[in-house]
Amino acid sequence: MSVARRLYTLAGWLIRPLLRRYLKKRAKKAPAYLEHWDERFGDGYAPRATGAIWIHAVSVGETRAALPLVHALRARYPDAPLLITQMTPTGRATALQLYPDAEVRYLPYDFPRAVAGFFAAYRPRFGVLMETELWPNLIHAAHKAGVPLLLGNARLSDKSYRGYRRVAPLIRPALASLAGVAAQTEADAARLVLLGTRNIKVCGNTKYDFAPPAAQLALGRTFRTWLGERPVLVAASTRDGEEALILAAWRKVRPKARLVIVPRHPERFDSVAALAEQQGFTVARRSATSGPLADEVDVWIGDSMGELFGYYAAADLAFVGGSLLPLGGQNLIEPASVGVPVLFGPSMFNFPQASELALAAGAALQVADADTLVAEMVALLSDAERRAAMGAAAQRFTAAHRGASERIVDYFAERLADGVVR
Repeated sequence: MSVARRLYTLAGWLIRPLLRRYLKKRAKKAPAYLEHWDERFGDGYAPRATGAIWIHAVSVGETRAALPLVHALRARYPDAPLLITQMTPTGRATALQLYPDAEVRYLPYDFPRAVAGFFAAYRPRFGVLMETELWPNLIHAAHKAGVPLLLGNARLSDKSYRGYRRVAPLIRPALASLAGVAAQTEADAARLVLLGTRNIKVCGNTKYDFAPPAAQLALGRTFRTWLGERPVLVAASTRDGEEALILAAWRKVRPKARLVIVPRHPERFDSVAALAEQQGFTVARRSATSGPLADEVDVWIGDSMGELFGYYAAADLAFVGGSLLPLGGQNLIEPASVGVPVLFGPSMFNFPQASELALAAGAALQVADADTLVAEMVALLSDAERRAAMGAAAQRFTAAHRGASERIVDYFAERLADGVVR
């Protein structure tokens, strides 16, 4: 074990009691954090099958982005079982919904004994880490167990690159031992190479390949009948602090439209609903809605899981959260794929290429703050021709960048062609 990894492992053992405390604290708002506790520490495994294709997708976004890649992998390896791991309860719930025939588990924390136990129990055929999941002990244990490990849909922002560069003696050996890395963009690939990645290819972003499910589009039509004739702005994947900004700007203008807020994290559903009521709005919630909303309802809280495409399909305009505050933004490709004009704030460092391409295509608008967001929304709602043009541009934009999943699987198959994978 290198000095860097030894120190990293020691630090992990020192914070182990804090991890248990953290889970208990999170469980006060989201009780699911106490479920399947043993899996997080490398215990309690009862594999349904060994030799699976293993996909690790840390949370909701990565789990959804993995779906078209999983379809492509299953077409290539039709007889292999599927193992999906996450780190968050919302990611796990999403995986259970999207992959009903897969074995869904938590990935253990990055302790040597825990990750070695994971590989001993499941003995996966090979593993794919989605986006930027770089766990040194996990990668070392995979190498030791003879499990080829690949990084799929890999992205590395400039901010993340600077952070990893500070721990380069720890990260370089991990990246160098990966069997292959499929990067989203040339910029991502360049930063990963600077950190020590050896086998890398630019394949694009699998998020473009996620087709809106027919059932979700139908749900969107149902939502639209409930929302009525007024125009609809969906503010989706909003983060703590953003809702207050949006509601304050909305209250100043009081547009003749309905505002749908879908918070990013389910443990915040109650607090966001309470915040909207405190600001003087008449509020309804998805969980308590089974038919048309009353005329006086101003704000509808999307307090449900797995229905994001339904909300987007019901919208005239979509705002993508995590972007008004310096949080890097969320997935703008999803609303664009259903032909909805997209607005986002100044912070989109998690989706730099997608946001630039969407702006260049005329599919999106970037706003400086919440007041500008509401002003631009009002302007778009009064210009049906411009709104329709943006919606059509959004669909062309997403269609033009599909195909990453097939390219990734082709590349991985090449990297694994030495007979390790059958």
